[in-house]
Amino acid sequence: MMAPARRNGKKLSPDALIRTIASSTAIETGQSVEEIERKLKNKNAKFAHLNLAQ
Repeated sequence: MMAPARRNGKKLSPDALIRTIASSTAIETGQSVEEIERKLKNKNAKFAHLNLAQ
């Protein structure tokens, strides 16, 4: 059984949040973290007008 997630009240910076999402996605898809990070930071992307939830 997994231990419950610990919450310390600190918010992630936008860059840290993107890095976390990119690394998780890279593990699942086999893509490089840097490639996914670049796509998430791309301001000309299809969904660039949407913000990531925090």
